[in-house]
Amino acid sequence: MKKFKLAAIRIITAAVLTTTSIYVFAPWEFGLYYLKPTPDTIEQELANAVDERLDGIIVYVDRNGEPPEFYAEGFHNRKTKTPADPRALFKIASIGKLYDASAVVKLVAKKTLSLDKTLAEYMPELSESIQYADKITLRMMIQHRSGIPNFTDVEEFDWSKSNIDGLALILDKPADFEPDTDYNYSNTNYLLLHRIMTKVLGYDYGRFIKQEMLLPLGIEDTYMSVNEVNQDRVMSGYYIGYPDDFKYLDQGMISTAEAVGKFVRALNDGSLFTDEEAEIYRGLYKYQHDGWVLGYWSRARYYADIDTVVVQFVNTTGDDTLLLSQIIHYRILDIIRKR
Repeated sequence: MKKFKLAAIRIITAAVLTTTSIYVFAPWEFGLYYLKPTPDTIEQELANAVDERLDGIIVYVDRNGEPPEFYAEGFHNRKTKTPADPRALFKIASIGKLYDASAVVKLVAKKTLSLDKTLAEYMPELSESIQYADKITLRMMIQHRSGIPNFTDVEEFDWSKSNIDGLALILDKPADFEPDTDYNYSNTNYLLLHRIMTKVLGYDYGRFIKQEMLLPLGIEDTYMSVNEVNQDRVMSGYYIGYPDDFKYLDQGMISTAEAVGKFVRALNDGSLFTDEEAEIYRGLYKYQHDGWVLGYWSRARYYADIDTVVVQFVNTTGDDTLLLSQIIHYRILDIIRKR
């Protein structure tokens, strides 16, 4: 899959992962869709989205000072024709990096970790198999400036399998660049951060996230794996052209839209952190994120000008659905702003 940018009159949608057919058809088709007048309600926009061949979509809106809003359209499970549930569990993929970076910051504030110590210091066993391990710091890994290759870009990686050792795929491969000289988004950075946190804590890093970050804020319904929950609660995930339901693949964190929205609100309003932690996090990493795994696309955004969190889950990927999902997000935002 490749990245490209689509120029539109009101917005530039960027970093689009899709198949080559999108180059021929999607820019015109969905550029026109974006320019259609937005409906008056989010409900109608989601109904339109499903008509455009999304299997299911969930949206959560938290406008400070107002009750949160929950929306869902399409199927939770298309085989059983179960309607989409706004409180369903969903694979949030790289949105989880916000939680990971925040956890590292809390451990740095506790003096358990240091942003300026190297990968080799924390995992000396990797000194010979990851180039520049003695120069790559935790800060560089959080910011994707380590040069460590991205295991999901390796030819042998298969999104449809959840038992692949991602780290093994990049060992002994040359670095993409010397540490801190460039930027390249690499899931390997965060795989390593998980292992480092677990090593220094003496227990799984996911437990730290739940106990030290989420539960104190009253945030529940967040898990490290689909294997921790009743999978009937997990929204099914589909890829265009394949009949499979990919929800049983263990692809990382799962959560509800509401739980993600509460976390993003806490991250942006500072209630997630102490003053010291907030200062460490400032400039270190993002305050919002997208996520993609096979069958699942997610977006978590905070819009400061309207003090609003918007979380969007779509359970259809492949072909041109990523671009469509992004356009729908901006149309939903238009509806919110016009209120």
